Amino acid sequence: MVGSSHEALHRIFQKDPALLTRALQRVLHVPFPEPHEIAALNVDLTEIEPVERRVDTLLRAETDEGTYLLVVESQGKVDDRKRGSWPYYLSYLYEKYRCEPVLIVITQSSATAKWASRPIQLGFRDWHSLTVRPLVLGPDNVPVITSERQAERDVPLAVLSAMTHGRGPQAPAILESLASALRTIDPDSAAVFVQFVDSCLADPQAKQMWRDLMTAIQYFWRHPLAEQVREEGRIQDRQEMTLRILEWRGIPVPEAVRERVSACADLDQLEVWAQRAVHATDAAELFAEE
Repeated sequence: MVGSSHEALHRIFQKDPALLTRALQRVLHVPFPEPHEIAALNVDLTEIEPVERRVDTLLRAETDEGTYLLVVESQGKVDDRKRGSWPYYLSYLYEKYRCEPVLIVITQSSATAKWASRPIQLGFRDWHSLTVRPLVLGPDNVPVITSERQAERDVPLAVLSAMTHGRGPQAPAILESLASALRTIDPDSAAVFVQFVDSCLADPQAKQMWRDLMTAIQYFWRHPLAEQVREEGRIQDRQEMTLRILEWRGIPVPEAVRERVSACADLDQLEVWAQRAVHATDAAELFAEE
């Protein structure tokens, strides 16, 4: 599902894995070797019993220099819990696959990018037993693409530019150039990219402008894949709203309740649960009449 900017920011690399290595080479100037094969892997890093741990996107890149695991984390805000989880992800993945893991963080926030780029050093002051240095893609280094010709040369990178910079005075030029570039690619890919951008635009004016541009290009919005993706987004929004209402009201949400709500894809049922969440005194009351 891509109903949120968090999902869209990392899932674009599942749609076009090669975009990630291009970003490492061109944006961060990291001499990452040219991959001749990239495959998506299972993102679940949960062990048999303990707490669930899951990365956002995990890709395996085969290069002439060896095999690398590209761990992509979409980060909306500063979260000091990552000081423990990110080193865990990398250590676990190395132990499981015996391939070198590379952590890439993507964010729409300059402050979050600055925080995420700081090395995580575990141990005592003068002797660090483990150091993690994330590579960070954010508004301070992802290129601002406002030229149609530039956007057409690398449509996925233009999509990433819109997702990262789609606010303020640059937004109209970024979105207009991308809208023109989307005409040059296949409708299936365009429909997915349209939804990624729509999910990431937090500025109401930019979002409305984007929708107006896409309405002018009618076949994107009529495309069945676009409709399917929008439906998935509505379902995710309703799931999150139901759980958020309980949390706002200070009602504990057991994992079993969270899993049942998150697994439901019936909008009508989710609407019923959301209404019950407004008055419930216990999370289990969502399902009382079922």
